[in-house]
Amino acid sequence: MLDTTSLTRPVDRLADRLRATPQSALRRGAAAEGLALARELARRAQELEFPGSAPYELPDAGPFAVGDQLSVTGHDLALALAAAGDEAALADAVDLVTAVGAGARA
Repeated sequence: MLDTTSLTRPVDRLADRLRATPQSALRRGAAAEGLALARELARRAQELEFPGSAPYELPDAGPFAVGDQLSVTGHDLALALAAAGDEAALADAVDLVTAVGAGARA
């Protein structure tokens, strides 16, 4: 099985940062950026788990839930990637999370 800690670690760090981000920063855009990333990770996981099916869009549960949404979707994707054994998709997901984390407003 594929080791996905290279994905789960940065996902956890970014999710924790979002959970600790002040309301003002969340409303200035950090929550929207986190939600966009969570939606993308969810989409990728659904495409791996249910190929050929249209993915559902992750709902907006509000700025205070975005850290949890990111954590759940990141770990879901990690499990799907581990099962698929797709190293290229794992590397791509790590790059995406790292890039968003580097530019995240907090």
